[in-house]
Parts: sequence; structure tokens; C-alpha cells
Amino acid sequence: MFSQILAPVADSLAFSALVAAIPLLALFIMLGIFKVPAWIAALGTIVLTIVVAVFGWHLPAEPAFAATCEGLFFGVCQIMWILIPAVWLYNLTVKCGWDKVLRDLLREISDDLRILAILIAFCFGALLEALAGFGTPVAITAAMMVAAGMKPLKAAMVCMVANTAPVAFGAMGAPITTLGNSASAGFGGADPSQLAEVFGAMAGRQSPFMAMMVPLFLVFLVDGVRGLKDTWHIALSGGVVFAAFQFVTSNFVNYQITDVVASIACIIAILLLLKVAKPAHPVKAEMAVDSDAPTPAQQTKGARRVVGAIIPYVIVVAIFAVSQIPAAKSWLASTFTVKFTWPGLESCFKADGATACVTNNIDLYSVVSTGTYLFIGGVITMLVYRMSVSVAAKEFGKTIYNLRYTIITIASVLALAYIMNASGMTSTLGAGLAASGAAFAFLSPVLGWLGVAITGSDVSSNALFGGMQVETAATVWGDVQHQVLMATSNSTGGCMGKMISPQSLSVAAAATGMMNKEGVIFRQVVGWSLVLLVIFALLVTLQATVLSFMIPVP
Repeated sequence: MFSQILAPVADSLAFSALVAAIPLLALFIMLGIFKVPAWIAALGTIVLTIVVAVFGWHLPAEPAFAATCEGLFFGVCQIMWILIPAVWLYNLTVKCGWDKVLRDLLREISDDLRILAILIAFCFGALLEALAGFGTPVAITAAMMVAAGMKPLKAAMVCMVANTAPVAFGAMGAPITTLGNSASAGFGGADPSQLAEVFGAMAGRQSPFMAMMVPLFLVFLVDGVRGLKDTWHIALSGGVVFAAFQFVTSNFVNYQITDVVASIACIIAILLLLKVAKPAHPVKAEMAVDSDAPTPAQQTKGARRVVGAIIPYVIVVAIFAVSQIPAAKSWLASTFTVKFTWPGLESCFKADGATACVTNNIDLYSVVSTGTYLFIGGVITMLVYRMSVSVAAKEFGKTIYNLRYTIITIASVLALAYIMNASGMTSTLGAGLAASGAAFAFLSPVLGWLGVAITGSDVSSNALFGGMQVETAATVWGDVQHQVLMATSNSTGGCMGKMISPQSLSVAAAATGMMNKEGVIFRQVVGWSLVLLVIFALLVTLQATVLSFMIPVP
């Protein structure tokens, strides 16, 4: 039997937390300073993490190996099985020439890259986050922005910053639902679904503040101060509409469809606004003239031209929308669910007696469903485009080959996260922050940010730290309101960690053709991540003190 110890290094929680952070610091230093390719940095960090876990936290060899394998499994079967079909779907449009048609259509709506950044990266990305999540929004929108004429590095930056706004609610509210489950024990075994409703309402009183700012950040990223001067009214209008519908939907309708409603409302509002307000000094892409002969797709006219360009994305949205209908969702889950316990971790426990790996009981349907839906969307797209199976299969193989380093990176980072979780290193980091007393109001979102930076998922971060946030709030403040605030801040604070997660960096690099340049993207977005985190942490601090009336009571 292995039971985790919170302070195994010199019997000091503070010193143990510093040692537990060594693998993460090493990973980010290799990426950001020494410019080591992400897949090499990730593999090296696995070795370092195992050494620290075994010799520092006394994790036995069997659970260390099992946790590593489980992390690799989730990296390949969950994250990569989403990214590969998403990129393949886009590659099918490139093969047929429809990507160039989409580029031309987008530029007919607006040839201003600042406006396209709001419409595609912010609005459409939020819709994809609400329906699919797990890297899909960045993978698809970054490729679309490159197709529209934005330079790859800037497209990656814009789409990763834009993805912060909807992440707290994620794929049909999955992060909030997970938070309800992980925090239930801290509320005396309260109904997780009722807790999730409260957390959703609280998230709807935090995320809108960030949503209002993100479009302004995007136009600044594209065109600096001039971009703000020329398009502030459109950016602010889009942010306000998105924020308003986030608040109303999460508090008075259903938190699970929050981002679906907000993103669609934002798209409609901006399209209407563009009919009466045209920004000055448009930033147009410097596109090279296509040297190849026009493809049959480029020669189409009328409605067929529009349908052919957008049909892959319509298919994806329709598939995910149908899959989330309660009756369909229940049938799919009950019919295709296969559950099993990952071997080798049965005797690995946290200090409180809970299983060390929160995902030890694995539901294969929840692991592969999103990627499978995207793959089905690709198959339907292949049929609509009248593409032969052999050609589509060849594109699928090329996609896997082109993503080979990304696959290694993402699988390795998940392995790192699972080793840290099984050994207790993650719990030590969280407990170290929790020891700050009343200052934890500021550090609570930092813990969520750290969780997403490690795992690449707000769902995983909430599963790891949700219960700890509730327990810490009960110790420091002793009231239910602060428990609700700190638990929710884990999810909303995690949004800012998404853009520096090695998994997200690899997705962005793959989608924009910047293979092995994750470190370049990291150096460009880490500042934005920290700035947004500090702003949000100050908001949570205010809500914990003078703005406590904003916190709903369960």
C-alpha cells in the first residue's frame, strides 16, 4: 500500500512544494529559454518527474509505471484522438481546394484581420469549445485564420488568447459538472448536480469580466494601439454581448449551454454591427497570388460555393449538437460505455484515503467520444466532397505523420501529470498554496491556472483541485459562500493556464504548420497568460471581500 505524504521533503510543506514544482519549472525553462523542441523537453521531464516522485515522494516502481502508462493512454486516446480528426478534417478541405474558397468568403465578410480575429477566433472558437473542447477550437480556428491570410505565429497567439473566454464552461459544461462531483464531499455530500448549478451561476459572475476584455486584446494583438482605436466599438460590443449572454444563460437558463448561446449571440451582433459600422484603416492580409491553376472548388459559383466552403464545420456543429440532446446523449453513453480500472494503481491512495488518480475508473466512451464525432464528421465531409476512400485515408496517414512530434509531446505531458498526481506532488503543490491563509483568495485562481497548465484541461484541473479549494476555504473562512467562490475560481482561473499548457502549444503549432516551434509560441503568450491571471485574481480577491454579494448561496 502506498499513501501519499504532503510534506515528504525535510518534513517541510513549503520546501516540498518547491521541489514538486521542479519538473514544471524545468519544462517551461527548456521551452521558453533554451528553445528545446517540445517533444524532447516533455520526454526529459517525464524522466525527471519519475526521479523526483520515486526518491522524493517514495512512490513505488509499480504505480509509477502504471501512472505513466495511464497518462500516455489518455494523451493519445483523448487529446490526440481529438486533434488528429480535427486536423484531418481541415486537410480534406485543403486537398479539395475548399480552404481557399473559405478564405475568399471570409474576406468578403470582412477583409480586416482584426474583425476576423473576433469572428473566428473568439466567436466561432467559443462555439467549438462549447460543443467539443479539448483543443478542437484552437486546432480549427488557427488553421482558418492562417487560411484567411494571418501569419502562423500571430494566428496561434490570437486563437490561444481567444480560447480563454469560454474554457470555464467547456464542452457542454463538463468542467463545471466535474467540479460539482469533486467538491461534493466538502459540502457534506451535497447533490453534485445542484452544486454544479451553483458553480455555474458563480462562473457566470466571473467569466463575463474576462469575456469583455478578450476581444480588445485580440485587436491589439493584430494591430496594436491603432487596432484598438479603429475597432474598439466592435470589439467591445462583441465582448459585452458575449458576457451578457454568459451571465443570463448560466444564472437563469442552464450552465451547460452557456457558451453555445453566448457565441451565437455574439456572431449575430457583430454581423449586424458591421452593416452600419466599418472600422477605419483595415488590416488586410498580404496574400501571395495562387500559383496553381484554380481548383474545381474555386470555380464554383453561387450558393454551392458557400455551402462547399462551410459544410465541414456545419457538419461538425450538427453532430455535436445532436450528441448533446439529452435523449441521444443518454442512449450513446448507455450503449457504448465500457468501464475498467487501470491496473497497478489499486493500492495508491491520497492522504485522505481517496484514490490517487481521479480518472482511475476509466469510461472509454467519455475518452473517445469527441474524437469519434470529429472523425465521423470527416467521413461525412469525404462523402460530400466525393473524395475516394483511398485519397481520404492517405490524407489521414499524412496527418498522423505530420503530428508525430505533437503526439509524443501531448502523451508525455499527460504522463507527467499522472505521475505527479499518483505520487502526491500535485497535492503538495496545492497544499503549499493553501497554506497562505486569507491570501488564498488571490492564490485560488492561481491553483486552477497551475492545474490547467499541467494537465491542459479545465476538467482535469477541477477534478484535481476542486475538493482542495473547498476544504481550504472552509478552514480559512468557514462559510459556504467562500467555499463556492474558491471552488468556482479553480475553474475560471484555469482558463488563463490553457494558453501555456504544452498540450495547447502543440495543438497550436500543429494547426499553423509551426512544428517543433512550441517554445516560440510559449514566449509570445506567457505574458498574456500572466496578465490575465493577475487581473482575474484581483477580481476574486474583491469578490471575497467587498463584492461578496456577487456570490450565490447554495
